[in-house]
Amino acid sequence: MARKLEGKRVAIVVTDGFEQSELEGPREALIKAGATCQIVSPKEGKVKGWKHDHWGDELDVDVPLAGADPSGYDAVVLPGGQMNPDVLRGMPEVQRFVRHFFTEGKVVGAICHGPWVLIDAGCVSGKTVTSWSTVKTDLVNAGAKWVDKEVVVDKGLVTSRKPDDIPAFSAKLIEEIAEGRHGAARSTRNGVTAIH
Repeated sequence: MARKLEGKRVAIVVTDGFEQSELEGPREALIKAGATCQIVSPKEGKVKGWKHDHWGDELDVDVPLAGADPSGYDAVVLPGGQMNPDVLRGMPEVQRFVRHFFTEGKVVGAICHGPWVLIDAGCVSGKTVTSWSTVKTDLVNAGAKWVDKEVVVDKGLVTSRKPDDIPAFSAKLIEEIAEGRHGAARSTRNGVTAIH
């Protein structure tokens, strides 16, 4: 696996309240595999993590979302935590950023509550996914097929349930990013382009 992602760039999109382990675990694995990872956020300066049941560390924002070009990244990762994706999902600029990866057949990783962002971006209909158990109904109502597995891959979309799944989530992210693009968007529904 050493350096198999050399030259690949990954955006990790978060705001305050992201589950710290769900950012740090995948980021460490991706960097070890040779990828360049950048924290992209609608906030400038720093974002504050959440560690299980209390506030965690502050991390530097590498690129403010307003200045981030999704075409410059090979993949996007959406950590969970309850607060973080609940804020991000309601931001049209985040939705547009994330939607680019589906439109272009790039890899998208979402763990725990992270798939909430995918729902509002209009990207889960017809996809097989997993998530934190309480997000299941939201995903099913958005047209996804939900399964209870540590990691699920559907044409470049990698999802996992919780921090315990981070090793499997990270390994599949690396594998999918190394494979490259997973097809192009072919249809539009309600103004939202979707991959099949």
